[in-house]
Amino acid sequence: MPKSRIRKKADFTPPPATTKQATSIKLGNRSWVAPVMLALFLVGLAWIVVFYVTDGSLPIKSIRNWNIVVGFGFIAGGFGVSTQWK
Repeated sequence: MPKSRIRKKADFTPPPATTKQATSIKLGNRSWVAPVMLALFLVGLAWIVVFYVTDGSLPIKSIRNWNIVVGFGFIAGGFGVSTQWK
């Protein structure tokens, strides 16, 4: 059986460099993000733990099981803030 010819591909050569210089982008100081994110996570976790440990009498007795939603709301807020972390 005859062999097919192997085609040689041309080597990649990058385009010549242009005279443009890269502009630096200042991202700003985001040092507040990590502490706020961790604080929201911990407050949400503590809220849910306190609710379960006290059998629903704390943190806010009048909203009963909605305390779980409030705790998860804090945790979701922590995830929302985490999107600002660079």
